[in-house]
Amino acid sequence: MPRLHLFFLLSAALAAQSRRVTEEEVMRVHRAALLIDTHNDVTSNTVEGLDIGKRRAEGHSDTPRFREGGMGAVFFAVYVAPQYVAGNRAANRTLQMIDTVRHDIIERYPNDYALATTADEILRARKSGRIAALLGIEGGHAIEDSPRLLRQFHALGVRYMTLTHTNTNSWADSSGDIKRADIKHHNGLTALGRDIIREMNRLGMIVDISHVSDKTFWDALEASRAPIFASHSSARALSNIPRNMTDEMIAALGKKGGVVQVNFGCEFLSQKSADSSPLNDPAVLARFNAAYANQTDMDPAVRRRRMREIVAELGAKTVRAKLSDAVAHIDHIVKIAGIGAVGIGSDFDGVGCVPEGLDDAAKMPNLTRALLERGYTAADIRRIYGENTLRLMRQVERVAATSAPTGSATR
Repeated sequence: MPRLHLFFLLSAALAAQSRRVTEEEVMRVHRAALLIDTHNDVTSNTVEGLDIGKRRAEGHSDTPRFREGGMGAVFFAVYVAPQYVAGNRAANRTLQMIDTVRHDIIERYPNDYALATTADEILRARKSGRIAALLGIEGGHAIEDSPRLLRQFHALGVRYMTLTHTNTNSWADSSGDIKRADIKHHNGLTALGRDIIREMNRLGMIVDISHVSDKTFWDALEASRAPIFASHSSARALSNIPRNMTDEMIAALGKKGGVVQVNFGCEFLSQKSADSSPLNDPAVLARFNAAYANQTDMDPAVRRRRMREIVAELGAKTVRAKLSDAVAHIDHIVKIAGIGAVGIGSDFDGVGCVPEGLDDAAKMPNLTRALLERGYTAADIRRIYGENTLRLMRQVERVAATSAPTGSATR
């Protein structure tokens, strides 16, 4: 092929991948999209007294920054740290975390937030000018192996449950400890785990497979009659960490109507970030374990603060991901499973490092700009930002509406 012809072909390809957009176009497209973030961990701060209504100098989330970023709906994490398993305190912590969403966020700021439990309620909140606030349990140990507790948490507004956190529980294996020989594993889901998924289907609660082992993912996909999602995971082909999803998993999830909600944590987006993470630094881990290994009941927020202090003291530093890395994950998922299989699950305030250009919730228009420059249309962006999640929620709701009055998990 003549060099000149090759040059023109390459130039055309580059032009197709990047186009110039105006600020006016960016904001028009951004405001028209319903932006739904399926995983935000600011609740670990509000439960300790943080006023979400005030702008703060640290962290990623507060009401002013949600407003600036055009946030339409947030699934606030009802995060139950693994430490609460000891002494059967998981259900108590779950209630505290549910309360911080309902009381410290929604009731405290009724002009800014509205509780939403369905897709229609998200749309109603948007029409009223408020941010839809939803609840998602992070860590299946929260229900203490009881479908009865699952039902009660659903009645309080919980609309998804992450089957595990970093810990394998009594009925599902986690990706966080799958290589530990001292942990009893189940090779995926147990019979109780399948019963719990059937009950989630009956209730209309989304099955979330972020944090689970690969075998648990496949078992959950098979067991669920409704589409499932990953509330805050990314693509393992681009950053090879256990929390991310393989191409085979992404394709299978998409085929069943599921959505991969891209996690903005640096380690999730960039292999360089994952490789340089202080969380994998032996010196950081040794220092932390020497000081705090015996404090098994340490509050999660305190634990993260102590870890940050050690990281700063030792000068450890994660190579920061870039905005383009987030776009690359969206591109990859679209390539593998189609435009209907990707969404946003930032993990803001649950991760220590976020990409340059996506520093906090206020910077979401930067992602819109990058997607437009990449060639995504306004309709594509509407699907990625919210329509795919709304469609999945409606499918989950339809399965629940057609389910028998009582499920098989009745204990």
